[in-house]
Amino acid sequence: MKLFIACLALAIAATSAAPSATIMHPMDLPKTSNQIEGRITNGVNAYEGQAPWTVGLSINVPGGTTFCGGSIIGHNWVLTAEHCTGSAESITVHFGATWRTNSVFTHWVTRNDIINHEAADISLIRIPHVDFWHQVNKVELPSFNERYNDYNGYWTFACGWGKFHDNSGLPDWMQCVDLQVMHNSECAQTYGWGTVGDHILCVRTPEGKSTCSGDSGGPLVIHEGKKLVGVTNWVSSAGCQSGHPSGFQRVTYHLDWIQHHTGIAYY
Repeated sequence: MKLFIACLALAIAATSAAPSATIMHPMDLPKTSNQIEGRITNGVNAYEGQAPWTVGLSINVPGGTTFCGGSIIGHNWVLTAEHCTGSAESITVHFGATWRTNSVFTHWVTRNDIINHEAADISLIRIPHVDFWHQVNKVELPSFNERYNDYNGYWTFACGWGKFHDNSGLPDWMQCVDLQVMHNSECAQTYGWGTVGDHILCVRTPEGKSTCSGDSGGPLVIHEGKKLVGVTNWVSSAGCQSGHPSGFQRVTYHLDWIQHHTGIAYY
């Protein structure tokens, strides 16, 4: 009887730990409704200079063009997602835009300027030197002293653009949304530990507030100290407004890799 009870308890635990949802890159979500098309969902219009580190990436890939976001982390570097740049042939980087197609200036780079991580969904783009001012500026990375901070409960904000929507023929204004970091153990209840590793940071998405298609690679920044803690990676395959957590590459996990390739580090 004791053995039966023990086996039953293990079965219940295994069932409760089983993932209840799967993930997709935001850029790969099918268009199912105007509500979850390519933009931060249920965010607010950004004001000029609110997120001067955010860049738009027009990415030329075999067979067409796709759009992602990124973050300026230094005069010569942008951080983004590998699923955006992995097959890129060239990229036009849009700086200082609030209205997506109205950037202050652009730079064009080739695949030789891209450093893709070999084992994680994060990448670097080497850009020509940019000067910083209120519309174009870098975001700081966490320091090495913060590498073990899981940021559980911290409030963050994500900013980005999406694609054209509602057949309007008009581009989106940059959207920003506040999102709260959750513990990985809570996120794993939805996706399983096979998806939610140490390199992942998850946020809650109440009331349909989330990143969505077109936001891939964009920044997740904590309000306290304005530091970059996440790179937009995935959302639930059920849709951006499903209420399931959204996942980001955890920047603290990659500080050594970033320093190795760029020399950028904070102590």
